[in-house]
Amino acid sequence: MRGKGLIDIETEVLVPFFDVDMMDIVWHGHYVKYLEVARCALLDHIGHNYMQMRASGYGWPVIDLQLRYVRPAVFGQKLIVRASLVEWENRLKINYLISDAATGERLTRASTVQVAVESASREMQLASPKVFVDAVQRALS
Repeated sequence: MRGKGLIDIETEVLVPFFDVDMMDIVWHGHYVKYLEVARCALLDHIGHNYMQMRASGYGWPVIDLQLRYVRPAVFGQKLIVRASLVEWENRLKINYLISDAATGERLTRASTVQVAVESASREMQLASPKVFVDAVQRALS
């Protein structure tokens, strides 16, 4: 994680059995789900979640995903997933930190980049829609 963003949310995830391999270690692809849980909590906090994005006429596909695995998560482990909003005016960039809830030990850091796509035309937008920027500005104040 490269520092906190302007808006941060933390959420807890308990590693379920179906996310681990035969060594009780979380399969690498499941970390993306944990990021999504935190991203949804962040967007809810901002007041412009995926349902509101869709209603405003825009989709927000992930166009870039970066993950850095430091230590493995294991079955039954409680995780804290922090999502930090770092960019929103031209694209939505969120940094993440996954850590052990009991010790605070860093397990994984990540980032995602999403861009607005107008639903009707399927055209990628070069700037975030005003409705989203306004929601972030309200959350910041």
